[in-house]
Parts: sequence; C-alpha cells; structure tokens
Amino acid sequence: MLKVDNLDVYYGAIHAIKGISFHVDEGEVVTLIGANGAGKTTTLQTISGLIKPKNGSILLNGKSLINVGAHNILSLNMAQVPEGRRVFSKMTVEENLEMGAFIRKDKEVNLDLKKIYERFPRLEERKKQLAGTMSGGEQQMLAIARALMARPKLLLMDEPSMGLAPILVEEIFNIIREINNEGTTILLVEQNAHMALGIADRAYVLETGSIIMEGEAEELLNNENVKKAYLG
Repeated sequence: MLKVDNLDVYYGAIHAIKGISFHVDEGEVVTLIGANGAGKTTTLQTISGLIKPKNGSILLNGKSLINVGAHNILSLNMAQVPEGRRVFSKMTVEENLEMGAFIRKDKEVNLDLKKIYERFPRLEERKKQLAGTMSGGEQQMLAIARALMARPKLLLMDEPSMGLAPILVEEIFNIIREINNEGTTILLVEQNAHMALGIADRAYVLETGSIIMEGEAEELLNNENVKKAYLG
C-alpha cells in the first residue's frame, strides 16, 4: 500500500533522513520506533507532503506522493494524527470532527459522526465543548476521531501516547488495535516501543535518520539489542 524508497531529507545542511526504505502492506500495523531525534516525525511529515525530500520516492497504491502537496493527501485516502494532537482549540469537539470530513462529498458524514460517538462516548458528552479545554487524553481521542472522519484507508499516527497517563495509553492502544481490526492500515510512530511492538505486525528501528533494524514486531520485542536500547 505504501512504499518508501531511498528517502533523503535535509534541514539545511543537516541530513535528517538518510536513504531509508520501508513498506506498509494493506491491513498491517507497521511501527517506526526510535529515540527522540531519530527522524520518526520527519519521516511521517515527508510522507504527508509537509516536508519535501531531496531524493527518493514515496508511492501510495502505486501513485507518487512527492509532488501531491499536503492539502491534497486526504483525497488519496490517507490521513494523519499529528504529534501533539493539534486539535482546533477554539472550535467545539463536533466542529473538529466535521473538519475531519471537510473533503467528503458523500451523504454519510452524519452516519460516521454517530459511529464516532458510539466509539468515543466521551466526545459525545463534550461535543459542544471547546476542544482546547479538554484533557490531553480526550484531545488525543478527538485527534484520532477527526482523522477517522476522513474515512482513510491508511492512517499515519505520530506519538499517540505522548504525555498521557499509563491507563490512557492502554486505552489509546486498544483503540488503535480496534481501528486496524476494522480494516484500516496503520503506520505508527511511537516512542513507547513496548506498546508499539505489542500491537504491530512489523517494525523498523530508526537511529539518527537511518533504519538500523527491521523485522516482525514480536521478533524485535524479544531482541536483546532492542530490549537494551528501547525497552529499558
């Protein structure tokens, strides 16, 4: 579904992403793990069209994303849950959800809104509340729900557990598992390597802009080097 090949990204003179290649097959949960500054977020932002790469290709279902532009990505059935949630803080919960569906022309937006409220009852309770006044966990649920309103076939998730209490991290990862079980393919960037490897099919380990290891998630979960470096 997604194929990244020989990707190079620079910030000025800094070579942030160094010729990485990876793929995500339909139906999978694939995770990119690594320490802070490894290049995980830069990779997702490049796939989303927010950063232009120096070299390499990014194909989504065989179509190049290199010159598509971030504003057109949603129409290709790919959505991103950004790092730090990035909800529209001065808009209500419901308005945020409606923004998730702004490119849709079909007549099922209200039906999907109803489904979102069934999955996230807390969002329904707070649908008239300003998003910026909600807790971090609620905002994370809203960010995920907003992305789902676009009906993506591929969902990019950037650090969904960041800053959340352990009990909420558990809840967020259960939601990710459910979304995948219902047919959405997921590319997950996550610092909590233990949780990410626990739900992923495959994983890639990023270190200073390079992929240094890849494999089945379970295999990496039991790898001594991965344990030492990322699993405490």
